[in-house]
Amino acid sequence: MDSIYFTAYNTCDMKTQADIFHEDIEFFHDKGGLTTSKKELLESLEKNICGKVTRTLIKGSIEVYPIKNYGAVEIGYHKFYNNREPEAKSTPSKFIAIWKQENNQWKMTKVISLH
Repeated sequence: MDSIYFTAYNTCDMKTQADIFHEDIEFFHDKGGLTTSKKELLESLEKNICGKVTRTLIKGSIEVYPIKNYGAVEIGYHKFYNNREPEAKSTPSKFIAIWKQENNQWKMTKVISLH
């Protein structure tokens, strides 16, 4: 699911991103604060990320732990490259995603993005 989501993120596939975010998403960003509106989160991603930022997973960094009767927690490291700042150094940052399995679909319910 990480690969599916971030392929959509990197290619500005807003429909797939919308399908993956749970209606009750909680997105915690250490610099930007908390977003609890799926609509606002998607609008922000489209405005600030699409065509500007690419995410790369740090190979071997993903840890996934099942959560009984709920889904799973994913922990890992990734880098972001901003094509508007080609000289900026990209350093690995940690993320945590809580995934819920509903009706045979995986949805992100919580994301913690640490830079």
